[in-house]
Amino acid sequence: MIHRAALGMGIRRPLARLMSAAAEAQPLGFIGLGNMGGPMAKNLLKAGHEVVGFDVSRANLDSFQAAGGSAVESPLAVARRAKTVVTMLPAGSHVLQVYSGVDGLLAQGGADAGSLLIDCSTCEPAIGQEVARLASLQGATTVDAPVSGGTPAAEQATLTFMVGGPEVAVRQAEMILRHMGKKVIHCGDAGMGQAAKLCNNLVLGITMAGVCEGHALADRFGLDQKKLAEILNISSGRCWSSEVYNPCPGVMEGVPAARGYTGGFACDLMLKDLNLAANAAVVSKPKLGLPMGGLALQMYSQMSARGDGMKDFSGLYPHIAGEKKS
Repeated sequence: MIHRAALGMGIRRPLARLMSAAAEAQPLGFIGLGNMGGPMAKNLLKAGHEVVGFDVSRANLDSFQAAGGSAVESPLAVARRAKTVVTMLPAGSHVLQVYSGVDGLLAQGGADAGSLLIDCSTCEPAIGQEVARLASLQGATTVDAPVSGGTPAAEQATLTFMVGGPEVAVRQAEMILRHMGKKVIHCGDAGMGQAAKLCNNLVLGITMAGVCEGHALADRFGLDQKKLAEILNISSGRCWSSEVYNPCPGVMEGVPAARGYTGGFACDLMLKDLNLAANAAVVSKPKLGLPMGGLALQMYSQMSARGDGMKDFSGLYPHIAGEKKS
């Protein structure tokens, strides 16, 4: 939970509550309505919010509108309708474009004093810090709030948010984030939510590769895969990749492995995060080696090179097991 001692006593807490309540009563904006952002925006609609959205994909906008959302033509149009805006974008370059582009959130007539911009994308910590700096020039406030949990958690509103930014802004954002997730963790100043997410996804990429290898070996032994998953999940091999997002077809329902590795967290996105982590480790002082992360990076790179970059990253399993690609 968020540490609140820094706010002190007196009128600050009631003021923060009033600010949050006022923000919730206004239309919300949402930019990036894909595999993650789409379900997140729909959960805001289910919570009773009016939501104004934008996406470059017409299909994503149509799905959003079918759920009750209002589509507009640009990020700037979103900012003109909503004082609180959530963004969920593929990479740092997209974040900079959406925030600082000609028709971006921070363009003339867009976000200004009193606006709260919540970026749930995963990118370099420096991007979160730069966006915070640019927003502050116009009196707006940002928090970086990347997520963990994947598409099932996005659909079920059980995401974990790792948040960087000012304490008061994080508390205000929490009122919105809790409609889309179960946990909101304040990690520090601007960019620290992104730093936490890269560390988390480094571990996730490594553990998923390990679970894939374990199930591939079970296949060679002729061991029942559901039995192995049961054992892993009550033993020392237990991890999220096995318990919640098992990569072996036939073990779990409702996960990408049950639908041909579609509709999840793309291999190329995992590659992006592992590359960001590797680059950050190289420039850290002193420089940090990531031997396990490096091996995982190679494995997902090979999966992508074979033409499966847009499939869910758990699709590493058939590549390891030597199965024919679907």
